Amino acid sequence: MTELVRPSRLGPGARVAVVAPSGPVAEDRLQAGLDLLRGWDLDPVVAPHVLDTHGELGYLAGSDADRAADLQRAWCDPSVDAVLCARGGYGAQRMVDLLDWEALRAAGPKVFVGFSDVTTLHQAFATRLGLVTLYGPAAAGVDFVKNAVAQEHLRATLFTPETVRTLTSRGPALVPGRARGVTLGGCLSLLATDLGTRRARTGARDGLLLIEDVGEQPYRVDRMLTQLLRAGWLDGVKGIALGSWAGCGPYAPLRAVLADRLGVPVVEEFGFGHCEGALTMPFGVTAELDADAGTLTLDAPALR
Repeated sequence: MTELVRPSRLGPGARVAVVAPSGPVAEDRLQAGLDLLRGWDLDPVVAPHVLDTHGELGYLAGSDADRAADLQRAWCDPSVDAVLCARGGYGAQRMVDLLDWEALRAAGPKVFVGFSDVTTLHQAFATRLGLVTLYGPAAAGVDFVKNAVAQEHLRATLFTPETVRTLTSRGPALVPGRARGVTLGGCLSLLATDLGTRRARTGARDGLLLIEDVGEQPYRVDRMLTQLLRAGWLDGVKGIALGSWAGCGPYAPLRAVLADRLGVPVVEEFGFGHCEGALTMPFGVTAELDADAGTLTLDAPALR
């Protein structure tokens, strides 16, 4: 596990492309998100197929080829400084292998933001491009367009990342202790699903794992963690920060599962993922996790 390349921070007038690699996007929320970005003095451009819906599979924002082409075109456009995902949902797995990764690498480092199903792309950007990415709010997500805390934390991460080097949890230590490593992670169900796929991460050794999920009952969280354990994917992980678990049932049974399956320093309720006021978490940077203090401190800002 090595630290990845940090893209440059954004400045006034930066052009940001909005893409939809997964599920269909609500036009009203897209417009609200674009208005927010313009209010930050950014220049948002919308990829051609963002508002598409697949003709037969209504849970996809258009065809796999079109969603891949949108991301490819946006990333390879030299006038674009950042690529923001409009939402999660489902579909990134279907298009990730349609991307021309050599062309993406040649285009150079840029800021990439998304969460939930976009975990698949975060993994790919790390293993295929060696690039720091931001696990943060979706540009057309309801938790972004209606929540000032999520908006401000993403804005600070993009423009003044040195001001958000220390991230603080909302809960206690599940397992006390301190740990250092390179951050990685995302949505637990996507990490488990990625096992064995082409160019997937082989494990989290020497890393700080940041995980969350939505709509998964405790036994399913147990199943996914056990799958990662049995595959050896969690061997050598240094510490774990837990985000939101919305719709995963009462927290006490879930907490029991997490305590049973995770033995390294673990911090609860870090406030990222599927929750109001979600923090933007960088993947690929060296950091220290202090479970007792409930802090994750980055050695350097997420963006240069």
